[in-house]
Amino acid sequence: MQLLFNNLKGDRLIWAIAALLAIFSFLPVYSAASNLAYISGDGDTFNYFVKHFVHLFLGFAIMYGVHKVPYRYFRGLSMVMIPVVLVLLAATMFQPETSESLTNAKRWIKVPIVGFTFQPSTLASVVLMVYVARYLSKIKDKTVTFKETILPLWLPVFLVLVLILPANFSTTAIIFTMVMALAFLGGYPIKYLLLILLSGVVAFSLFILVAKAFPDAMPNRIDTWASRIENFANGEDTEADYQIEKAKIAIASGYIKGVGPGKSTQKNFLPQSSSDFIFAIIIEEYGLIGGLFLMTLYLLLLFRIVIASHKADTIFGKLLVIGVGVPIVFQALINMAVAVELFPVTGQTLPLISSGGTSIWITCLAVGIILSVSARRQEIKEQEEREDNPLEILSETI
Repeated sequence: MQLLFNNLKGDRLIWAIAALLAIFSFLPVYSAASNLAYISGDGDTFNYFVKHFVHLFLGFAIMYGVHKVPYRYFRGLSMVMIPVVLVLLAATMFQPETSESLTNAKRWIKVPIVGFTFQPSTLASVVLMVYVARYLSKIKDKTVTFKETILPLWLPVFLVLVLILPANFSTTAIIFTMVMALAFLGGYPIKYLLLILLSGVVAFSLFILVAKAFPDAMPNRIDTWASRIENFANGEDTEADYQIEKAKIAIASGYIKGVGPGKSTQKNFLPQSSSDFIFAIIIEEYGLIGGLFLMTLYLLLLFRIVIASHKADTIFGKLLVIGVGVPIVFQALINMAVAVELFPVTGQTLPLISSGGTSIWITCLAVGIILSVSARRQEIKEQEEREDNPLEILSETI
């Protein structure tokens, strides 16, 4: 065990926060799994506990492996992976409809032989952020025209977003927001960003018009988005607000200390209680104290991400940490906002807490990249200390 800890590089506090979130996740996931066990008919919640453990174990294995890779290699890998994720997204988008999943059929792709399902859009978001960070670091302190950046920067962004949008508007909006924020921080001209923003609005409007004109091409998706926004805006309790109402009941039942671990009642009625709405179950069982504890961990993670970015030794490292790190906290805050009806229902999971392999693995991949950047800073510091050592100087002289 000591050998394992000695091999952990990078920001130790980020390691600790990720481990705390993972350990804490077992309690609400195991509790909320009773609903899934009831639906499946077997009534065995332990299988879901083991499944969540396997997902986290593989996730931390990914995190450990990635943080050992020098982050400069991610430059080239992002260029290789962009075509790969585009193919995966296209395969997911154009796969035949199945009777098993009506609303999420176009979000997931089944991996042959292995048999598990995978959500390519989550991988695409990380790959795209690395790619954008690479390009922005390349043009840093250079004067570029908007025309010069269309093909190398905005075309891949546009293709990824177009392939994700029909099935998952919320993920598309988050990726677009994060890309714009990263471009702004990377020094991309504001006038060009405003032009991209305007182009995005026009493209989305055209997409809505096409979807309305050909409803059979994307059945129910536009209506689903519209109904969610309308239900959020009207402020009235309707049947369509079932998830939100159950989430608010769960939150109101928690008070300060909560009803206790495993004693939630709303987990039996709240759909997606172990994934999208797990924050409501956490507050019901652990109260305001549990909710604030979780929020503190995410804000502390954001703080350490900013520090890791500030200490990075290259522009690419700085942008890379912000690009893959901030979306984790941003997604967590959106998930919490949905549970308390500060935001329309989005379907975003709570990173490292919600059940689901794809979400956990891609979050661990992103954290591993951050740790790779901070590990490089640690190596430079250790090297400087060795160079300042009188014995080291003497040995080099001799």
